Amino acid sequence: MRLLERVRKEWFMVGIVVAIGAAKLEPSVGVNGGPLKPEITVSYIAVATIFFNSGLSLKTEELTSALVHLKLHLFIQIFTLAFFPATIWLFLQLLSVTTINEWLLKGLQTVGCMPPPVSSAVILTKAVGGNEAAAIFNSAFGSFLGIVVTPVLLLLFIVRRYIKDWLERKKPPFGVVSSSVLLMIIYTTFCDTFSNPSIDLDKFSLVLILFIIVSVQLSFMLLTFIFSTRNNSGFTPADTVAIIFCSTHKSLTLGIPMLKIVFAGHEHLSLISVPLLIYHPAQILLGSVLVPTIKSWMVSRQKGVKLTRPTV
Repeated sequence: MRLLERVRKEWFMVGIVVAIGAAKLEPSVGVNGGPLKPEITVSYIAVATIFFNSGLSLKTEELTSALVHLKLHLFIQIFTLAFFPATIWLFLQLLSVTTINEWLLKGLQTVGCMPPPVSSAVILTKAVGGNEAAAIFNSAFGSFLGIVVTPVLLLLFIVRRYIKDWLERKKPPFGVVSSSVLLMIIYTTFCDTFSNPSIDLDKFSLVLILFIIVSVQLSFMLLTFIFSTRNNSGFTPADTVAIIFCSTHKSLTLGIPMLKIVFAGHEHLSLISVPLLIYHPAQILLGSVLVPTIKSWMVSRQKGVKLTRPTV
């Protein structure tokens, strides 16, 4: 199962590179009015498929499995959907005086506003041995909050209720479907970019954005660790693991369609999308690298708690 998940993620990363490369070679195929007709196939069909597929794959019954940990959930949701975007906004006020491409900075702000992903935060939390139930709840609930404004979500929950047994029995490849459609959206987005000669992305801005994104992720992971390990926090080591990953991860699967809707027809949409396209693989890479360290810390803390617990 882990091998299949790894193959799927690596396939998707390669797919992003191929999609952008193909858009660079022949952008006329995916531009508005081109053979793919993205103004219809992407703007309506692909985006609707992403949300519909995400809703069907979301096990809403799992939202109730960890409801009792109210303090933990409030911490993660407030950090993800309030503190994170507000801090990024303040940081961007300082960066606005630099020479970094302004549309990349706007894209960085959109990253801060994104909901958490349902998959990566849960997978990494489970790999460490943290509070998986809390990770499932907050990733699922955070994604729910991210798309609650769309009437499509109501339809998704209704549909899932009636075909729940079929979904559990057949286990459709939701991940493959979402990834394939997402690659199509990324491809057509960059076709618009490469077909517009007035758009220029300097390498200096791109390198700085990459550095900023990695720094932001590490800083926020450290910040959530410090907050959740205070003596009076009330969180267990397993809770801290869930907090670290769920509070700092952002969803690409829901994020790209959202940007496509909010910035529909915008000539700089691809540049706005770049920070999110960088943030996604960066969070998986950093999380994977830090898993052994975080797991070692959690195990040592749990052993310490057992040793100091008084015997009856």
